[in-house]
Amino acid sequence: MRKLRYIGFAAAAAGYFCVVSGSALAASGEAKPVSISFALVNDGKEVGCGAPLANLGTGHLSAKLHEARLYVYGFKLIDAKGKRTPVALDQSEWQYGDVALLDFKDARGGNSPCTQGNPAKNTTIVGKAPAGSYVGLEFSVGAPVETIVDGKPVSINHSNVETAAPPLDVVGMAWNWQAGRRFVTFEVDPATPVIKADGSKTRSWMVHIGSTACKGNPATGEIVACAHENLFTVALDRFDPKTQRVEFDLSKLLENSDIVADKGGAVGCMSALDDPECPAVFSALGLNLGDSAAGAGDAGKQTKPGVSPIFKVGATPAKVVGAKQ
Repeated sequence: MRKLRYIGFAAAAAGYFCVVSGSALAASGEAKPVSISFALVNDGKEVGCGAPLANLGTGHLSAKLHEARLYVYGFKLIDAKGKRTPVALDQSEWQYGDVALLDFKDARGGNSPCTQGNPAKNTTIVGKAPAGSYVGLEFSVGAPVETIVDGKPVSINHSNVETAAPPLDVVGMAWNWQAGRRFVTFEVDPATPVIKADGSKTRSWMVHIGSTACKGNPATGEIVACAHENLFTVALDRFDPKTQRVEFDLSKLLENSDIVADKGGAVGCMSALDDPECPAVFSALGLNLGDSAAGAGDAGKQTKPGVSPIFKVGATPAKVVGAKQ
């Protein structure tokens, strides 16, 4: 797969950043390049690719990253007054409509951490937005019901993975439930096997997040509706993409999970209401697994709009001169 270009922002006044092209900021509403970097971090360090992991879960255990992918969509830049301006994503093998796939593993496998010479498959979102001064960023995690492509609505979450456009054609991110997508797929291999409720052992402890309690058959043209959408939004009030990146904290995701034990259901959490491992995972994501109170009807909704404890703003590391690109 080709590597996406890094297209930067430039800072303007303190606390602001401006979408620019070259050295001059256009006075018109002409679209300008936007680039937003993501990183996977664990125990205070950037990881991904095949890096060993440490201090995971309630047992503070070591493990190896087996899989790390998630869909993101609906990127918006926030100005000082709170106005949201959509980012039009460039269309590529990683981006379709307003949806993109982030993949923190490298193509080679092995045990090496991510470096500039051994980068993850895709950790950068690229697009365009009107020129202006912005102070923050907003995006959502998941695959929306549909998006607009060439002026027409196109099904996203519930669509045929075999015929869908990239990056919606990734079999490893598809569920067989109403042809839905896995929004978040993280899998770790602890140093010792995972012990299941029946005493048997397995290799990986998994987090698979997607919509559940869905009705409708997209194969016959029915509209699919899901009682538990499990989509969530991240709002970063202060974010400068020239010097900062969005960090997904794997330590935070698993901090209240025992990654070498499974008390029932699917191994780890696969979004089931009755899975003993899911309450801790959903709490870390900032999602309600079930209703917050009897009759609330907020199962699968965000606990606090715009807040997900696993996401934070981090500094972008300085590039090493002469590093392999």
